Amino acid sequence: MHQKWLQTTEVEVGTVNSKLSFYIETIEVNRLSALAFFAAGEKQYKGQRFFWQNREKTFTLVGLGHAYVIENNANNNRFDLVEEEWKELTKNIVKEESEPQPILFGGFTFDPENDKKDVWGDFPQSFFAVATFQLVIRNDNAYVSIHLVTDKEDSLEEFEALRQERDHLIHAAQVREVKMYEKPAMANYLELYKEDYLNSINEVTSLIKQNKAEKVVIARALEMAFSDTLTSPQVLSHVINEQPESYLFGLERDDLLFFGASPERLVKVEDGNAFSSCVAGSIKRGKTAEEDKMLGQSLLNDAKNLGEHRYVVEMIAETFAKNCLDYKVPKNPKLLKIRDIQHLYTPVEGKLTPDATILQLVKHLHPTPALGGVPRKEALAVIRRYESMNRGLYAAPLGWIDAEGNGEFAVAIRSAAQINNKAFLYAGGGIVADSEPTSEYEETLVKFRPMLRALGGQLNE
Repeated sequence: MHQKWLQTTEVEVGTVNSKLSFYIETIEVNRLSALAFFAAGEKQYKGQRFFWQNREKTFTLVGLGHAYVIENNANNNRFDLVEEEWKELTKNIVKEESEPQPILFGGFTFDPENDKKDVWGDFPQSFFAVATFQLVIRNDNAYVSIHLVTDKEDSLEEFEALRQERDHLIHAAQVREVKMYEKPAMANYLELYKEDYLNSINEVTSLIKQNKAEKVVIARALEMAFSDTLTSPQVLSHVINEQPESYLFGLERDDLLFFGASPERLVKVEDGNAFSSCVAGSIKRGKTAEEDKMLGQSLLNDAKNLGEHRYVVEMIAETFAKNCLDYKVPKNPKLLKIRDIQHLYTPVEGKLTPDATILQLVKHLHPTPALGGVPRKEALAVIRRYESMNRGLYAAPLGWIDAEGNGEFAVAIRSAAQINNKAFLYAGGGIVADSEPTSEYEETLVKFRPMLRALGGQLNE
């Protein structure tokens, strides 16, 4: 067992400057299913849990309970304020090679200026949490950490109670590990604002032809209703099983679960090195290997998709140029193939300057042209005008950061928001001058499929 009792650190909480102590204890555990650990918190911590697994499956993170929450509605300052509060909270942590550090997990909403409520209600523009019980599985080594952030001088009794609860959670996860979850039973579905969406494609292409923007990403939502109330472990189990080649994530806040399987990394920082992925331009998978290869080749040669992709590459390369000592960008894209769709894909990597941080990169990269458009400001204004919904965390940066500034954020696409017995699925596509409503609509159907299948649904195409 590894135990760390951290020095007392001063943290500004809201408008009150109080002295907080951040206590940590970490133990290594054998054979622990991440989903089973997540499910073990169903009764006690529903509404305060998160799940994350990277594409390579070398890093899995689960959080139960909130030891500390960082949230704000600070518009353009929201990235900076999260970073400042996290640095203040963790400034006295001593790095120990053998174990994970406390991890802050959460996301920034797509557009703080969108005032439509939808299912997102009072969801803040920035929402992050440090878990009370944190499970990290890294390269088959599993660690469970207790985090206690308190202003009390004597916390020994409280910490001992957390130890006992940790042991119960680990035991519950280990004995329930084989649980299988049934697929949800969809009662019906509704394509929200379908006509508005189709009309918006014509409106947006007209604006682009008038040089009001070069490209705008327009998204739409699909509402699914279920016979029974869904549980987060049930939903995540099917996403995990069906989309193993993607970033897998689930974030609860009160009654809302936001979850998905994204193919797209926004940015990763590890030991001062930064990595990003340009993912833009897509086509369906083929029914045979031959058809799949033919479709992939047509995507690699398609002028519209290559143009969309180039916007993203140029913007990400520009951000890396400003924040890196040196960086590399391949000349041509390759194919990224996942279960339902294939994308044009260009990886970018660089060595960060000493003052560059992951949250500053997130701030500058979001939204990329693949999710917002070009130019960014004009595209966002068009999205606010023509999209009939609030994206919330859809297409937004979601991920984690540790006390040393390492971390990873994905772009939260192929995602859905679930409340009680309803789920709202999101999908969009890049609109350029020659975009046509029917083909854009069909592209969103392909992008709905991963979450639709995970939720037991089927479209009448």
